Order: sequence, then structure tokens, then C-alpha cells
Amino acid sequence: MLFSQVIGQQEIKAKLRNLVEHNRLSHALLLNAPEGAGGLPLALAFAQYIVCDRVSGVDAGNPFPAESCNECPSCQKAARLIHPDIHYVFPVVSRKPGDKPVSADYITEWREFISLYPYGTIFDWLLQINADNKQGNISAHECNEINRTLSLKSFESGYKILIMWMPEYLGDQGNKLLKLIEEPPPDTLFILVTENEAQILPTILSRVQIIRLPRPQVTEIQEALVSRAGVQPEQARQLAAVSEQNYREALRQLQHGQDDWQSLLREWLNAVLRSGPVAQVKWVEEIAKTGREKQKQFLQYFSHLLEQAVRLRMSDAASADLPDSERDFALRLNKITDLSAQRSIAEEVNKSIYYIERNAHAKMLFHALTIRLYHILANREEAVVT
Repeated sequence: MLFSQVIGQQEIKAKLRNLVEHNRLSHALLLNAPEGAGGLPLALAFAQYIVCDRVSGVDAGNPFPAESCNECPSCQKAARLIHPDIHYVFPVVSRKPGDKPVSADYITEWREFISLYPYGTIFDWLLQINADNKQGNISAHECNEINRTLSLKSFESGYKILIMWMPEYLGDQGNKLLKLIEEPPPDTLFILVTENEAQILPTILSRVQIIRLPRPQVTEIQEALVSRAGVQPEQARQLAAVSEQNYREALRQLQHGQDDWQSLLREWLNAVLRSGPVAQVKWVEEIAKTGREKQKQFLQYFSHLLEQAVRLRMSDAASADLPDSERDFALRLNKITDLSAQRSIAEEVNKSIYYIERNAHAKMLFHALTIRLYHILANREEAVVT
């Protein structure tokens, strides 16, 4: 992968190139990137830059290239994720009881995942490998394999590089890696990519150089949607505006553009406010059939509308990038809820998204959420979302 294929992040790219050029590259980097900001694509591009023959062959005093050549054998292998000195670690699940899976067992699926979803999330990955209700993790067995692999000499490059995606899925077994991270073999580089720095073992955090990635600019996401996804400029502008600077979310919004989230939300709120328990149970039964991905998308859309409703309270100009239907719905939300209720609902919705990602039972989750919404909205029962 090339730096130019990573959306935005110009300052971070320049910083990484500078580390290589001035020989100040730490043995362990942590890229802390919000979802959809491009942490994994940047790690892949940086690894390719390091092993690129053109970069490693720069003579002293000559300027370093801004990009890997993408033509030498090393670049070709890195781009196809088959370079023998670039290793990948990521959360995996057992295929059958008693298995001790490691990332190498899923390398074919990993290459396909990167090809299809370079900005994908852990949720996308678990769907890709048919994890069902299993929780992915990076196991102690994987840590032993990392220690063994990195103790070997490099095959082709001057560096051995380990890219670990989602180290927050590394539990206490991560302590097996502490000595290796602190005192790695010569020319060994760890690149950890996280979306949640707070969930990583403190003992690991203390041994890495942390680089925090900002979210891409709205204009950068808009341009990427036009050039990469073939989206019309006006639609790209709207998707970029409502995706909260999350490129993966913008793609999801595009993918599910035909899903009528508004009708589903209207039906739910009316069941809560007016129709009663029978309608609520029926609605929960229907949403439970849609699958985790759509359930998460639906709740994210609800959260988005709540945010827009709050913005509209502050300034009508905040609706400039909203489609008319979303603006009207946000205004209706302001009629049936006050700011305090919206804050409470947003908290419940975001918690539910978190639980869905961790395989919560859909019927139980949405029944509980429906009851909570009823109590939040109880003093506004006369309201109906039409």
C-alpha cells in the first residue's frame, strides 16, 4: 500500500518519513487512530516504505523519496501482503473446540479483507471470518509464536516488521511480549494499530512511541468518495458531512443507502410513545432478524439524527449539509424530546452499539433499550413521530 492511498494524514506521513530519513525510528510504534481514520492503511504503507529497495538504497546526503516506488520486488510483495519480513497479527477465533488459532491460519482471509476493506473495523473482520457469536482475541499461543518468529533472521529486508492490528484484544497474555518489545532483536520494528489506547496494557503502552492520528477532514473524505467509490459530488458531500469524519462509516452509509432507517425509527418511536407493548414486541422481533451489522447501522443512524437535532437547537445553519428528510426528522425529535432526554437517549444508544459489537443477544438488548426509551420519554407520551 502507498502513502497516497491513505486518506489525508499528511502531517503524520511526513513525520514517519522523517523518522526513517534521520534514522530516528523507534523499535515500537503505536498508531492510535479513531475508526475510519486510516490507522491500518497507514501502517501497511509505512511498512512498504521501509522495505522498499529505493528507500533503503538512498545514499547519504541524497533526499529520501516521499513514496515507496511500488515497482521493486520488495514493494510488490509488500503490496500483496506476502513479504517474508512483514508479519501480521490480529484478533482471531477458534474454528472448532480445542483449536489454538494464530493469525497465520487466517492469512488468506486477511489478504482478502485488506483488499476489500482497507478501512474496515474489527466488526467487519469478524464478519469476514464468520466468527458468528465468538469474540476475537490475540492469544497467549499467538504471543509465543510472535516471540519465535521475530527471533529468526530477516529473509530479504534489513528490517523485520510486525504489524499488530487491534492490540486492545491482547489481554494479560500480552505480558509475554514485554521483553521482546523492550529489547527486540536488531532491526526489528513493531507497529501496533489501535482504536482505543485506553484498553491496551499499561506495560505495553510504556514501551512504545505513541503517534495519534486525527480524523480526516470532511473535504478529504468527500474527495475519496468521488475518486475511489465513484460517488457523485453532491452525494459525496452529504455522506462526508454525516459520517463524522469516518471514511468507513461513509462507505457504510453508501452501502445501506437504500435501507429505510427513518421508517424503522419512526415505527419504533411510535410504538414506544403511543402503540404500547404489543407493537413494541413486534418491532423488537423484526429488528432482531436483521443481523448485527444492520442493527448497529440502525443505531448509529439514530445516534447521528440525535446529534443533528442537538445541532439544530443551537443553530439552524447546522442543517446546511443535511438532506431535507433528515432535517425534518431531526426537528421532530426536538419537538418530542428536550436536550436532557436527547443526551440520555444518546448514551443508551451508544451503549447498545457497544454491546452489539460484543455479541449481545439482540432481542434482550432491544427489549431493554425500548423500556429505557419509554421511561426517558414517559413525560412526553402525547408526542407522535409522524
